[in-house]
Amino acid sequence: MEKHSHCCIICNEERSIGIAICNQFICDGCEQEMVKTDAQDERYPYYIKQLKRIWLKKNA
Repeated sequence: MEKHSHCCIICNEERSIGIAICNQFICDGCEQEMVKTDAQDERYPYYIKQLKRIWLKKNA
């Protein structure tokens, strides 16, 4: 079975395992990090900023 790689909207790396939201890809590693990141964590605003790109591309 052929695996296709996609560019993760969070880390901008090419990955083959992850999820698609509104035709935008989030790799498995970034998904796991976001799920366990507390809202008080310093990385949280970065994840929010990157996720906003999903809606911007959807409405473009």
